[in-house]
Amino acid sequence: MAEIQNLFDEDVRDDTIKDQYLTFTIEDEDYGVEVAHVKEIIKMRAITKVPEMPNYVEGILNLRGDLIGVIDVRKRFGKPTKEHDVETCIIVVVYNEYTLGLIVDAVQETTTIPEDYIAPPPSAKLNFANQFIRNIGKVGDDVKLLMDVERFLFQE
Repeated sequence: MAEIQNLFDEDVRDDTIKDQYLTFTIEDEDYGVEVAHVKEIIKMRAITKVPEMPNYVEGILNLRGDLIGVIDVRKRFGKPTKEHDVETCIIVVVYNEYTLGLIVDAVQETTTIPEDYIAPPPSAKLNFANQFIRNIGKVGDDVKLLMDVERFLFQE
């Protein structure tokens, strides 16, 4: 976790975030989000429900005086819900002027995925969740589904 925290320091970010992804799990699948979009990782905390929001929007939380929206990644991907546990956490992401929290099952690590090890997703017969996947990263024998943050946050 110290390696992850160091990447949030502005002095360290500039040269070290190229090809860097924060990886996390939803069910048994591994995902990645570009470290450039990650502000911080926080433990689960109380979230205030907001009426008339899409079902995947859990609500808002007060993060050191800033109110941020929180999205349940499981629900956004159309996966079954599960009880939050000690590994459930919120990844706070920044995209343009928006700051939002993403509830994930567990954060794994930051990992480097060079461009040569990234491929586009298969284009035939994509399921609903794949509309939010920009690329597929190969890390050893593992596959990481790399999120398209813009589509995930703003596409209906």
